[in-house]
Amino acid sequence: MSVNGIHHVTAIAGHAQGNVNFYAGALGLRLVKRTVNFDDPLTYHFYYGTEIGAPGTILTFFAWPNAYRGRIGSGQVNATALSVPKGSIGWWRERFKNLWVTHEPPVMRFGEEVLAFRDPDGLPLELVGTDDARPAWAQGRVPEEIAIRGVHGVTAHEEGYEMTAELLTETLGFRAVGQEGNRFRYTAGDAASVIDLLCTPDAPHSRGGAGAVHHIAWRTPANGEQLAWRSKLVGAGMNVSPVLDRQYFHSIYFREPGGVLFEVATDIPGFATDEPKEALGEALKLPPWLEGAREQIEAGLEPISLPG
Repeated sequence: MSVNGIHHVTAIAGHAQGNVNFYAGALGLRLVKRTVNFDDPLTYHFYYGTEIGAPGTILTFFAWPNAYRGRIGSGQVNATALSVPKGSIGWWRERFKNLWVTHEPPVMRFGEEVLAFRDPDGLPLELVGTDDARPAWAQGRVPEEIAIRGVHGVTAHEEGYEMTAELLTETLGFRAVGQEGNRFRYTAGDAASVIDLLCTPDAPHSRGGAGAVHHIAWRTPANGEQLAWRSKLVGAGMNVSPVLDRQYFHSIYFREPGGVLFEVATDIPGFATDEPKEALGEALKLPPWLEGAREQIEAGLEPISLPG
């Protein structure tokens, strides 16, 4: 058994409209679902991706307007990397300069050009120049030939990496593929396949909040495989949640030995279950058990609009 790479990465945002402006505007991603946090229905939950929000292309955000700023540190995914075509990093750097996006000079890592930057809440992000063959969203605000293809991978900061590495390779089916200094790389699946463990024993402990990753989700095809994963993880000593219905996929959660919250999410049913593909993200969608409270929920949410 092996996970099929990253399903999605979920982080915390502050201002909802500012989040939409950055990800749908500056980065050119599609808002594929506008819904709420099922555990906190007066909070938006935004899903961004390519045209249909295929697994492996998805970034999601809980938008808490009064959230404290998170702190980068150990026990947390502290950088999410997005894939762009080779040779496009220079174009993106100019775009970030023009839009006043905080960014750093490009560097080479494992033979790939990497451009680090931050979103308006300070969330660390990276663009990585690759030969990714996945299609970009053709109708976004970035030319299709240089647009984002999806998630490339994540970097998790760990006090010590060995126990997490053992979970990745012995239980989740990852392969160790390289090391640069205190950065150890593992892959699983064909795309959105990378996790780097950055061993930082002297780093402060992370703190959740705006600008911090909440969890990372790994892919599995469907419900049967997910139940098999749950049994395997419990057998490996993990404390695993029951299966939870997230409307667009089913989820189980557990914490890896270093403290990062992991999820295993199903590829099905996807985001076109409650609205047509052409209209994804245009209206607020609620699960059946919250429809009765739609009026109160809509009254409590900040109105948002997509970039023109």
